[in-house]
Amino acid sequence: MSPFSRNPRSRSSRPAPAGRPSRGRLRRPPAGSRRVVALTGVLCAALTCGAALAPGPAGGRGPATEGKDPVRDAISGLPESGRPADRPGTNILLVGLDRRDGIDKATRNRLHVNGQQCDCADVMMLLHISADRDRVSVVSIPRDSYVRFAAHRDKGDGFGKIRGRTTRHAGKINSAHAHGGPALTVRTVEQATGVRVDHYAETDFVGFEKTVDRLKGAEVCTDKPLQDKNSGLKLAKGTHILDGNRTLRYVRARHLDPPGDLARVRRQQHVLGELMRTLAGDRFAGDPVELIRAANSLRQAVRTDSTLTVGRLAGFARDMRGLDAEQTEFATVPIGDFDHRAPVWGSSLRWDGPRARALFADLRADRPITGNPATGAKPGSTPVPYAPETVKVRVEGSGEAAARMAQDLRDNGFPVVERKTDGKAGSRKGRTEITYDPYWQRKASTIAAALPGAVLRPVPVRGDKHEEIFTVRVGTEETAVADVDFDRSVVEGGPLKGDALD
Repeated sequence: MSPFSRNPRSRSSRPAPAGRPSRGRLRRPPAGSRRVVALTGVLCAALTCGAALAPGPAGGRGPATEGKDPVRDAISGLPESGRPADRPGTNILLVGLDRRDGIDKATRNRLHVNGQQCDCADVMMLLHISADRDRVSVVSIPRDSYVRFAAHRDKGDGFGKIRGRTTRHAGKINSAHAHGGPALTVRTVEQATGVRVDHYAETDFVGFEKTVDRLKGAEVCTDKPLQDKNSGLKLAKGTHILDGNRTLRYVRARHLDPPGDLARVRRQQHVLGELMRTLAGDRFAGDPVELIRAANSLRQAVRTDSTLTVGRLAGFARDMRGLDAEQTEFATVPIGDFDHRAPVWGSSLRWDGPRARALFADLRADRPITGNPATGAKPGSTPVPYAPETVKVRVEGSGEAAARMAQDLRDNGFPVVERKTDGKAGSRKGRTEITYDPYWQRKASTIAAALPGAVLRPVPVRGDKHEEIFTVRVGTEETAVADVDFDRSVVEGGPLKGDALD
């Protein structure tokens, strides 16, 4: 079950704040105000989510470099030669920086952000607004993506820097900011994706907390307790309205199930969707004064390039209509290798070339990023987050049905250990049952996908020994073995519409 799946029995008794729209389809605001809220809500919510890992003084401009502000000049200062062609729609690069300069110790303790900074982009999202203003697509770029940087000249010492000459060396995309600031980040993203970046924005920790509080919290749901000591997250099972501090911990958490950046990115996308719904709800959309106050509050935490002017935002707002959840889309760049060992940089992520190219081709052409077979799961099989070869299975019982299931699972890639014959002929009455040590819960979804309709039954064991074997006993309601395909990228980051993300 997804950490965002709905389970009515696990819902918290705490009611949602007044004005929060019902889940699924967003309520259409009145015609006069929906044009204003559409882009303002989407943009501000997205910038807010990007702030989740972007430390620095809230709303601060930071020191200028040689009399120029590198954020303000991120787009206007770029040479036109070599940039991707201008295509329909508008693309905004949202960046959150892992920088803690300017945050006092008390605030760091409160936000649980006392780790060492890397002065790198810890959150990167491409937000695409369609030319007809009827669709918003968000593509997250994992921070450890191994790409070739655009041509630049490294200054000073630092990880992976090459001094003394102009270079186009490869590295993790989040370090482009440390090597050349916002301008190099923009040029590197454009080079890697082929998507022209029209606007740039970056945000901070403190601004994120204040903004979520200003919007009266973000709603999240989990079917199990979540705890990550690195981010300070402690969340009970159920549905919760989190304040800014707890939401920050939620979107920063990496040591949950499933672990790693892709799952964290999904949580960020989920919170982004929730904030967009809040801004499109009756409390804001139905009250222009409240909307303006919220927009001003959100913008205080955001630094933008000089081309993203108030007039530009107003122009978007005039053309846009209110968005439904199904008019928003979320995806993470498809990953082909989750542990690419790169010289100097170590373990990194390599994109799945064909699928990534198809995803960005849709973005460039102003097409929906959902529904394209070239970016989805392998036809005829169910994607699973763990390779079948890593999930050991034992088929219990005797008879033809058990033997056939064991062979079918083996043909599907599962290592099937020797069957036990317990003296019981044939199958158990009812549905096929899978028993396992809950210590291996994270792999249960893989065997469950191969045996749709089977009953999953975790059986706790005594002591510290955890046998990594899933025991299958065939039922009289025999379950056919379905084809599964190890495709962690689709499971954790495949393109989804906003309503499906829940």
